[in-house]
Amino acid sequence: MGEFSGALRQQVLNWLADHVPESRLIHVLAVEQTAIALAQQHGLDVNKAAQAGLMHDLAKYFKPQKLLQMAQTEGLSLDPVDRANPHLLHADVGAIVARDQFGIQDEEVLQAIANHTLGKPGMSPLSCIVFLADSLEPGRGNTSELNALRQISQQDLPQAVWMTCDASIQDLVAKHRLIHPRTVLTRNWFLYNVKPTQSKQQSSSTEPIPQVLSE
Repeated sequence: MGEFSGALRQQVLNWLADHVPESRLIHVLAVEQTAIALAQQHGLDVNKAAQAGLMHDLAKYFKPQKLLQMAQTEGLSLDPVDRANPHLLHADVGAIVARDQFGIQDEEVLQAIANHTLGKPGMSPLSCIVFLADSLEPGRGNTSELNALRQISQQDLPQAVWMTCDASIQDLVAKHRLIHPRTVLTRNWFLYNVKPTQSKQQSSSTEPIPQVLSE
């Protein structure tokens, strides 16, 4: 498709201007830039990172019933947590919008959009980048915890993913909120399947992961 600039990028920006508030557009642009920076840091496709970053929140402000209807029409498997909180479907539905509204066919880009909120066990490095960019872009804050995660994301994507999941889960527990099982599965997959760099240096053995986490 070439560089993600010019006509297609402007088309997406115009669509976003009509469908999300300005504050969300600022976030989206920050995610795009953070995803580009992470892609450059880790030697990944910058063009794909830019596409997925800019389009990750296309369905962010869709109404709950629309999210549920589009997910069901697409044949997506819905967890009870999805039905209790349809907003969680905005990532998966956003990938549908990217495909149908903007003609995005690259499966890796579509998966990166779909996985940016809940993650997915075994998700690709591009998905990891967009997942992290959404949580760690500068507008999210300047706490010591966020800054530590930003530093880790520059060095070790898998470690940054499970640590970001940990932080999200801890926050949801503190607020007595439902936790989507996909977040837990993502956290466990990256914790057990891909050890942090220091752990790899310390031990050559890797504990086998339970089969349920690799599905």
